Amino acid sequence: TNSLTMAWRLFKNLSEEQQRYEKQLIFEHPAFAKMCQQLLRDARRMTRGDLVFSLHALVNLGVPQNTLLVQTLVRVCQEKLNQLDNRCISVLATALTRMHKDKNVSALQAGLQLLVEQRISSIRDIFILQNLMKCLGKDAPVFLKKKLEMAVVREIDGLTFPSALHMFLALAAMNYCSLPILNPCSKKIQENIHDVPFRQLILILEACHTLLYRNVKLFSALADYVNSTAYLWDKRQILLFLSACETLGFQPTELLDIFAEKVTEDPDFLNLKNLLTVIRVYSRLNHVPRVQKHLFFETLHSCLNKCLPQISNTELLKALYALGILGYLPHRALDELLQKDSRGELTLSDDRKGINTMMLHCVKTCMELDSPSFTKPAFVLTESLSTLVSLNLRKAQEALMELLGDENMFRQNVQLPYGYHIDFEIRMDSDRKKVLPIAATDDHPDSCVQRLAFLFAPVSAFCLGTTHPQGKLAMKKRHLNKLGYHVILIQNKKFQEMKNEHAVEFLKRKIYSEDAFSFPEATLQDNN
Repeated sequence: TNSLTMAWRLFKNLSEEQQRYEKQLIFEHPAFAKMCQQLLRDARRMTRGDLVFSLHALVNLGVPQNTLLVQTLVRVCQEKLNQLDNRCISVLATALTRMHKDKNVSALQAGLQLLVEQRISSIRDIFILQNLMKCLGKDAPVFLKKKLEMAVVREIDGLTFPSALHMFLALAAMNYCSLPILNPCSKKIQENIHDVPFRQLILILEACHTLLYRNVKLFSALADYVNSTAYLWDKRQILLFLSACETLGFQPTELLDIFAEKVTEDPDFLNLKNLLTVIRVYSRLNHVPRVQKHLFFETLHSCLNKCLPQISNTELLKALYALGILGYLPHRALDELLQKDSRGELTLSDDRKGINTMMLHCVKTCMELDSPSFTKPAFVLTESLSTLVSLNLRKAQEALMELLGDENMFRQNVQLPYGYHIDFEIRMDSDRKKVLPIAATDDHPDSCVQRLAFLFAPVSAFCLGTTHPQGKLAMKKRHLNKLGYHVILIQNKKFQEMKNEHAVEFLKRKIYSEDAFSFPEATLQDNN
């Protein structure tokens, strides 16, 4: 047991390439075969500590799970389960997390779960609790997850920095979001941010995504740390971090700007996989670099052209869809896509949810509305779908009624060309002094009337903790501006939390303020 454990301790500190080489040497060594035979003979006579540590070492060294030796040790662990102390239970739990489920492993896990239920009140070590959480996983019953949570909270004052890091992974393994645990862990990580290994940064963000845990202070601290040490990291590492942020809808603005500069300085880094990731990240987060934005997009354009011979139809469509959201459509790649569309190559059999159809429609809409030759139409054909509004817009409807005094002063559920829809529409005189009845302005050209479009969007449509719209919503706002609308974006969740009188006052400020009529900053396409 000591020899196996020492071999594992030495083995785990090697690089992946070294591990493959050493693993082959270990398995081919004659002494290893003899050791395994002796373990097999003595399995039922071993002490509980030797038993679980041997299993742990063998599993981590990569001995196949279906071998007689590993299966025998698993069965003996089942037989001696009640004899194991808390430390041995922790080691066994760690070994089981590395094993896939088979008949014996599932039986041992079920027995371990029953034992933990009995002993949970006596376990005071956070490290042991973490290992048990990882082992029992998301299939553990809710009452047991709650007991484990209470046991950790009981010992939370003794939380160390390493424990805080691993607690995120333990909770993610259980798929159990516990704020009484996560919030102190987040604080501990922020206090020791410079000691977090890069791989742990990614694992923390991935755990937050799994747990639907959104902590802007934590994400900002992680982003500031990577930003301040960007010169230490490989571009692939930074891209991995940005991709994890994108998944959370979090926009690390300064880091995105720094990374854009790195991309323009070394475009050879952008192979097809990295290129598609960069385009996706900047598109979803609706981020255009503040400096050298044209050079950045020209770099992406050039790299995309180089990848055209090897890119698949779906990848090309996704790339142009994401670039279109940002207001940029490179001509050569676009021509290639339209040729494929004319040949019917984009109608894929696996497009059951119509995602490819939606993306292609979006690209064609961007081609038309973002074209420098597009001019605002004198009239926009609209259609009111229904006088009924959904429950989450009822409060907005009532506030507009109280503010404007008449339901004829606004429209709801308005369908526009290009498949766009707005929640409410208001029309005002050209001086923006008063709201006009909808019916009285239907025949007036838009030059005499100011149109306001209200979009009540979910929080998920904005970058986390901000009012900065994510890509799709920003594109919709841009296109509605092109159609002659002044767009007012409202986070519906915050609006719903307002008292009625505050909601009315809020809408009044939005309607009559100068900000409501300011167009967004020029997009890339405007100067293309």
